[in-house]
Amino acid sequence: MQFYHPHGATRMDQAKINRCIEVLCHKGCREVTRVIGVLERDEALPETAGLDAAECAEVLRELKVIMAVYDRPCDA
Repeated sequence: MQFYHPHGATRMDQAKINRCIEVLCHKGCREVTRVIGVLERDEALPETAGLDAAECAEVLRELKVIMAVYDRPCDA
């Protein structure tokens, strides 16, 4: 399923975004925290290779929302 994203004026493939998030979340809290840092620096990840810039930004946004439910950061 694709959605129009008004900020980037591109079509985003929500299914690809969801798959990417699922794969990353299965790697655990520490890895998701690391991935957030990588995505904030606009660096590439194998898991985001098939996503465009707007989709990567959406993955980052959703990962931050997921991690916000924890009352403290993961141990490094």
